[in-house]
Amino acid sequence: MLQALLYPKTIAVIGASRTPGKVGHAILSNLLKSGFQGKIVPVNPSGDEVLGLRCHKDLKAVEGQVDLSIVVVPTKLVKGAIEESIRAGAKAITVITAGFKEVGAEGAALEHEIAAMCEEKGVRLLGPNCLGLINTENNMNASFAAQMPKPGIISVISQSGALCTAILDWSAGRGVGLAKLISIGNKADICETDLLLSLRDDEQTKVIACYLESITMGDEFIKIAESVSTVKPVVILKAGTTQAGGKAASSHTGSLAGADIAYGAAFKRAGVVRADHFEALFDYATALAMQPLPKGDRVAIITNAGGPGIMAADAVENTGMQVKPLESSISMALRQKLPPAASVHNPIDVLGDADPDRYAMALNAALDDETVDGVVVILTPQAMSRPAETAHAIISSLRGDKPVLAAFMGGQDVMPAREEFVQANLPDYPAPERAVEALKAMCDYAAWRRRPPRIVTRFPVNRRRVERIIARQTRMGLKEVGEVNAKEILAAYDFLVLPGEFARSAEEAITVADRVGYPVAMKIVSPDVIHKSDVGGVKLNLASAQQVRDAFDLMMLRIGRRLPEARLQGVYVEMMGKPGREVILGMHRDPQFGPMLMFGLGGIFVEVMKDVSFYLAPITKEEAMHMLMNTRSYALLKGARGQGPVDLEGIAGALQRISQLVTDFPNIIEMDINPFIVGEIGTPPIVADARMTLAGVEEHHA
Repeated sequence: MLQALLYPKTIAVIGASRTPGKVGHAILSNLLKSGFQGKIVPVNPSGDEVLGLRCHKDLKAVEGQVDLSIVVVPTKLVKGAIEESIRAGAKAITVITAGFKEVGAEGAALEHEIAAMCEEKGVRLLGPNCLGLINTENNMNASFAAQMPKPGIISVISQSGALCTAILDWSAGRGVGLAKLISIGNKADICETDLLLSLRDDEQTKVIACYLESITMGDEFIKIAESVSTVKPVVILKAGTTQAGGKAASSHTGSLAGADIAYGAAFKRAGVVRADHFEALFDYATALAMQPLPKGDRVAIITNAGGPGIMAADAVENTGMQVKPLESSISMALRQKLPPAASVHNPIDVLGDADPDRYAMALNAALDDETVDGVVVILTPQAMSRPAETAHAIISSLRGDKPVLAAFMGGQDVMPAREEFVQANLPDYPAPERAVEALKAMCDYAAWRRRPPRIVTRFPVNRRRVERIIARQTRMGLKEVGEVNAKEILAAYDFLVLPGEFARSAEEAITVADRVGYPVAMKIVSPDVIHKSDVGGVKLNLASAQQVRDAFDLMMLRIGRRLPEARLQGVYVEMMGKPGREVILGMHRDPQFGPMLMFGLGGIFVEVMKDVSFYLAPITKEEAMHMLMNTRSYALLKGARGQGPVDLEGIAGALQRISQLVTDFPNIIEMDINPFIVGEIGTPPIVADARMTLAGVEEHHA
């Protein structure tokens, strides 16, 4: 796949230049200097020779087939260069030239045209507006970047050409090699999913690192990224997440589900390791490339100073990993070998005068401990420290079964040690926190790899009933599905809805209350009132007919004055349920990745603290439970401060049913069940209130 792009035998450079400083000169020069062994064909109508190579006026005169054509001509000449390349038999074309969709509608039209030309002939197009690509396996620097990295096992996909040059500089500065570096520019054809698939099967590539500003075809991306992540780690730095999702969402779920949340949910599903900043992208990639995956989340810390050891321990616990005491036999063995002032628990403090042998002994002990899954080794340079020798001692102690990450703090004094680590493929970080964050990324990815097979449960439901309700809503031009119909839809999917009915008048409300039994709850019914409690549209524990009448009259009067344009259709009168813990369940359909489910504790936890978790539908039972566990308020649900646990299985089952509902009905684009009342184990949860929003409905006022 993409063989002609990554492993061409003949490369044509259309726009090759004899003028240093021009892009066409830089690309040709780079191909020559990198040692590319294939045939290089410079093309320029004004030149007979460029950098010692015969220059052709066009591709017609070139003998044999061109595999890869690199186009570096002014924008207005790009179309002709592509036509010429296709006639010459090129199976891949890289357009370096800018001036396409990034500059406006005219450029976008031209970009669409050249992409269509390539697609029609089965030619793959990289770019336009890109830096080019590098493949160290065949010594090909087909870019205008100044540096050629040494061979390595990390491949890079970047939507930013400028970031590619920064990555190359980082690679040279740290002495870390790269396998391939590909700048995708405007992604008129070849995009991140194409390259992920290609690199999945690339034996040279062990880790894929990506910088992306947008993702093409969300559903397809998730499937492909998941298939790649099962083989090798994919680390992505996703930029540009704060501007998307511009509409003012009407539900709690919609208002909390921004574009950044959607990408996070997509990456979680696909097993992608997410980096939040540039340093993290390569902190994680190097750790995943150089060290074995941990079998768990228990971390041992070795340090020659108390402060950095505490910093590392704090970082471990803050990330959700564990700093557990060492096995007693390991601690006893350390006590016999370390000075009396040393700490033999965890962190292991080998003291400021520690020599290389002391570090090696402590590391061997930590690796011998069966309760340790990974080790962070810290050194601060002191008068007695020998950083380079200590690095060599640490390297000699590696066994390859548990990850070891180094944090040698400082600058000039520890530089020789860093060089030792690079040569030995041991990740090194300037601060303990960065080493711990990298280990956490490894831990999360390893846990994803160990996950059980995804089995999505399908529940027996009444789909026909839901189809009828949605069809009726659509005929009436009602985009917002109010409480009455929303509860009917949920009842069809086996949610427990308490007895209740719609009432247009106070008399009807009393009749309903008499029928369902006191006490009752009363709620306003209006397509123009979404958050009912905000306008006084909810009354609870009405215990008599007179209270029902008074509540109805007062509700209509006050809401009518406050919202004179609102259509007040009546009220919903419902039996009061037993008290319990209030949670919120919801769904927001992301335009890229589809339905995102939300869970959170009700009240202040969602309103103020925004303590919620999201997951892409469809979900498994295990994923539903993870949604609960990923909130800070999970401890309250399990039972805390004298309160018993609630029915967690009931909440997880409800999330699975919502998952099935919104998968079955793609025109449900938003929904909230708020509150969802959950009691103790064995007590079925109750839908206290619900609303939904439909797509494709042209609203009209009755």
